[in-house]
Amino acid sequence: MKKISAELVVGLFIIAGFLCFVYLSFRLGEFSVFAGDRTYTLSADFESISGLKVGAIIEVAGVNIGRVSSISLGKNDRAHVDMQINRELKLSEDAIASVRTQGIIGDKYIRISQGGSEVLLKDGGRIAETESAIDLEEMVSKYIFGKV
Repeated sequence: MKKISAELVVGLFIIAGFLCFVYLSFRLGEFSVFAGDRTYTLSADFESISGLKVGAIIEVAGVNIGRVSSISLGKNDRAHVDMQINRELKLSEDAIASVRTQGIIGDKYIRISQGGSEVLLKDGGRIAETESAIDLEEMVSKYIFGKV
């Protein structure tokens, strides 16, 4: 009987450890199953998001406030980006979303600049003002070949 109870305790300990590992994996992962109640969704349309990926960070004043949740081709052949924003941060309706690069050849991210409007965007809202990614290849080819 003592042997069975020791095996049972070890088995329960292993199961508990596995469940803790799964919980931490979801909490610390790029997309959290538990994040739904802590975020709200906004969208924006860009002319070009060259290099932006799902999971890219979203910043306001250098502070991470969310992640890109999906990217698709939207109306008028513009890139449609859905973003999950932390509930604590409220964005004004005249906010500006820009695709930026971390460093010279770093990852792409979205920087949001707050506007001055008193009206705030709600869950499912859309950021109307956007600035697309700068395409370095295009700039270099214009410089080299003299095309303006």
